[in-house]
Amino acid sequence: MSLSTNQLVAKLKKLAIPAALAGSFALGAAIFVGTGGVHAAAAFSASPLDDHSVSALTSLDQAMESVASRVTPAVVNIAVTSKGRQNDTADSDDQQQGLPPGFAQFFGGRGMPQQPQIEHGIGSGVIISPDGYIVTNGHVVDGATDIKVTLNDRRVLSGKVIGVDKLTDLAVVKVNATNLPSIAWGDSAKLHPGQTVLAFGSPFGYFQFSVTRGIVSAVDRPNPYSDDPRKPGGFIQTDAAINPGNSGGALVNSHGELVGINTFIISNSGSFAGAGFAIPSQIVRSTAEQLMKNGKVDHGYLGISLNDVTPANAHFFNLQEATGAIVSQVNPNSPASKGGLHQGDVISQVNGQKVVNGSALQVAVSQLAPGSNISLGVLRDGKPLTLNVTVGRFQKNTDIADNNGDGSPQSGKLGLAVSDLTSDVGQQINAPDQLSGVVVQNVRPASPAEDAGLQPGDVILEVDRHPTTSASQFVNEVHQNPAGKDILLLVWSKGNASYRTIHPESQNG
Repeated sequence: MSLSTNQLVAKLKKLAIPAALAGSFALGAAIFVGTGGVHAAAAFSASPLDDHSVSALTSLDQAMESVASRVTPAVVNIAVTSKGRQNDTADSDDQQQGLPPGFAQFFGGRGMPQQPQIEHGIGSGVIISPDGYIVTNGHVVDGATDIKVTLNDRRVLSGKVIGVDKLTDLAVVKVNATNLPSIAWGDSAKLHPGQTVLAFGSPFGYFQFSVTRGIVSAVDRPNPYSDDPRKPGGFIQTDAAINPGNSGGALVNSHGELVGINTFIISNSGSFAGAGFAIPSQIVRSTAEQLMKNGKVDHGYLGISLNDVTPANAHFFNLQEATGAIVSQVNPNSPASKGGLHQGDVISQVNGQKVVNGSALQVAVSQLAPGSNISLGVLRDGKPLTLNVTVGRFQKNTDIADNNGDGSPQSGKLGLAVSDLTSDVGQQINAPDQLSGVVVQNVRPASPAEDAGLQPGDVILEVDRHPTTSASQFVNEVHQNPAGKDILLLVWSKGNASYRTIHPESQNG
């Protein structure tokens, strides 16, 4: 039994009420204190409501029971044995997964402290074909030396990893069986906030084949992984309760169709706090099919970094609507560069489909096959044009469409000191030779610059869409900015460029 499961059981035991004490509570419910002292409560027995009065509730119950009975046989429990790692703690595990603080992966049993030994973990999975193919999270089977899959009928089968795609954190496991119950694919693109969804899995590795109900809280949530901004976002957020051990389990719609794979939660405690996230089936299906066919996934890439268009930055690009994805960087010799994309372009469509934000474009690009020819609808300084681009193949050290800008307006002015970008300084910060701008030397604590995420060593390339080449030019442009008017900075930081919108203060900074 995993550590997290033991803790849960211990907590449950503390909440248990002895039978004698429970009887005291029952007796206490039969008396009350009034103005004249203690009196016996009048006997009262409520009659049950008739079927007509609760027809809506019973219909809902029956519908949910039908979905649960249909889906549960296709959900499995995955027990993994893997090689332990020195100094492996819960915190270091989150860091190795690249998650920011508060993001808890569901791999129950990971995080045994400081012992280079064999580890045992628990996760969940979903049967997607009758001949034994199962989709789960990549981190569930990471480093697995032995996999045991428990089916809903309690059979335990040996599993084999067919392939893992680390970019999407998805994996396919195969068991030697036929005529297994499988689940139908749903269309995650049709999900909307407020729709009913059910989550299936084995919370804490102990409560196998559990189901919880909730709604879609939001869709198209961005990539939260700090280790690699190239990982696609597009996550489904739900308040259906999911906990450690649910990772790799099914998120289904009211028709019992698979619309997502549960993958992480946001929680200060490590347990469910109302915000769970699932990889949408739009990504899961294409990834699983490629893993089943080839044992690997070839992702498309353009070689750009992206920001979201927001109400705060739209006017800088002469946009009428606050939708689309801003190209904040174009890598040299990339498919985007060869296709004619420029820094500051706003991508509004891909093959005629509207692009809402950078995250949506990032997901679309990552699922494209390398070599595909795509048509991009672009707004350049507010003027529409169409560019035809051939999608490249994602490599470990190349760039996919990165949605790594903050995308949201930041406040302040400006609270920073800058200097010219010399060749010596450029070498110190590992800046490309062709980079031109001013280097951030210091950032005042609690200043607008700090609020915008600026740090020493960042390079400011543009001010309000105009290149800045010297510290004196930068200072003049900032000080000439009218009081209360937003400033748009293009900032290069650690290899990527992103737009930052800043709301200046009245005083000089």
